[in-house]
Amino acid sequence: MLRLPKFTYLQPKTVAEAVRMIADTGPEAMFVAGGTDLYPNMKRRQQTPQVVIGLSQLDRLRTIKGKAAEGMVLGAGATLTEVAEHRRLRRAYPVLAHAVELISTPLLRNMGSIGGNLLLDTRCNYYNQNYEWRKAIHFCMKKDGEICWVAPSSPRCWAVQSSDCAPVMVAIGAKVKLVSREGERLLPAAELYNDDGIEHLRKRPDELLTEIHLPPTNGWRATYWKLRRRGSFDFPVLGVASCLRLAGDGTVEDAKIILGGVGPSPLEAVAAQKAIIGRKLTEQTISEAAAAAYPAAKPLDNTDFAMTWRKDMARHYVAGTLRELGGLSPSFPSSDNDSGSSGLRVLSGGSGA
Repeated sequence: MLRLPKFTYLQPKTVAEAVRMIADTGPEAMFVAGGTDLYPNMKRRQQTPQVVIGLSQLDRLRTIKGKAAEGMVLGAGATLTEVAEHRRLRRAYPVLAHAVELISTPLLRNMGSIGGNLLLDTRCNYYNQNYEWRKAIHFCMKKDGEICWVAPSSPRCWAVQSSDCAPVMVAIGAKVKLVSREGERLLPAAELYNDDGIEHLRKRPDELLTEIHLPPTNGWRATYWKLRRRGSFDFPVLGVASCLRLAGDGTVEDAKIILGGVGPSPLEAVAAQKAIIGRKLTEQTISEAAAAAYPAAKPLDNTDFAMTWRKDMARHYVAGTLRELGGLSPSFPSSDNDSGSSGLRVLSGGSGA
């Protein structure tokens, strides 16, 4: 049985007290909300804070407010279930509610927070194992070792970003508020992430994520498709979030296509976006955008399924999201797994305007 290591637990009553506690404690401390990511990592000795600062008493972090026309603000401590079931948010931002519903299982969504999902630790087949397993192969670069077992000649870690919400937040242009003893700052969700499996966040350890600011729903529409083996519980091995702004005649005025699960951070498929901006969504333009997304996806052998198959699926998923947003008939990949592994593909989307 895996057991938690010993640690000191602190429970602040206010945000100000929480940031004071972590500033006083230093790098040995970590915040915890739902604990669905941190506590399993602590049991596997991947993260070993000496002090854990619990946020469950901070009701301010669980509020959801605002209107679609002005933008909504999510408290980072709101549970995934609260976000998914919030009626006003479901109407205004169905893409986000849908992405949240695809996370894990109902029990864990009742515990996990929206902020925690955005700050999810990067994952890898060689990292997300128990201590004894990792010790037996000699530890990896991400924890206690000096080599990346996915790419042994690489000087960096390639653990992947596996949040379902992160690609959506980046695609729709959400912003996050970070608070510390030094003050607060608001930055685009895209700037929250680093392309590095170890230093995967630009959030400082002494900062607390308190709010997520969603942009006004003034004409854009978005969808999210997720690839995983099982219909629930599994992390994405590929996620595609697409957000478009269409003119009255159907011309794409602006586009964001973000790939998740294929790198240490959400990846913007810039070439795919350029292939459709200023053009109408037709099978030809969608095919060109999907082809342009293929080189951008560079999955490695660090999650479920063969990496070559995951890379190929990026084309199909980008095309599928664009067909959905353009009101065209969806075209799903064959149910036969080209990689040779049997498994379920979850192709799901939720668009919003």
